[in-house]
Amino acid sequence: MASGGLQLLGFILAFVGWIGIIISTALPQWKMSSYAGDNIVTAQAIYEGLWMSCAMQSTGQMQCKIYDSLLKLDSSLQATRALMVAGILMGLIAIFVAMIGMKCMKCMEDDEVKKLRMAVLGGFAVLVATSWYGNRVARDFYNPFTPVNTRFEFGQALFIGWAAASLTILGGAFLCCSCPRRETSYPPSRPYPKSSPSAGKDYV
Repeated sequence: MASGGLQLLGFILAFVGWIGIIISTALPQWKMSSYAGDNIVTAQAIYEGLWMSCAMQSTGQMQCKIYDSLLKLDSSLQATRALMVAGILMGLIAIFVAMIGMKCMKCMEDDEVKKLRMAVLGGFAVLVATSWYGNRVARDFYNPFTPVNTRFEFGQALFIGWAAASLTILGGAFLCCSCPRRETSYPPSRPYPKSSPSAGKDYV
């Protein structure tokens, strides 16, 4: 019963984290224009994401422009894209395997447990992608050669990505630990026949 509850909890955490990864990947608010220091507060806010850049007016209207060419993008942005998409695909496989295992109401086979580890790997991929992107934003922000009016801060999508990666890693770990490992059974050893002591003979 405890194993079933742990499996259900792991599935819920991994599923919620997987949905959060999709939302974080699609949102354009990976970084937002900063108004710290001497920056003048303008009537619009600039957002940049993995797929598009957006400008939100003070009236609440948002205009977005999808990046035209993949080859013109920065290499770090392309790597972040690849890691996020890989995290989504690995999470999808792990959730599908977990749903099959829960439907059968039995502990999953060793091969399926290995597939469930893809949820943990996917969470780590997302964690690396968001941390890498956040580090680049912070490095550009504190770079003295970066113009003040082009500095950005962390956007909402980064925080969603960090939370989603943590939930996915935790849920995947619960799923992998929900079933005890099978102990390797060895054939019973056959006892060797004991040799009877030979009767001693008296010699005269």
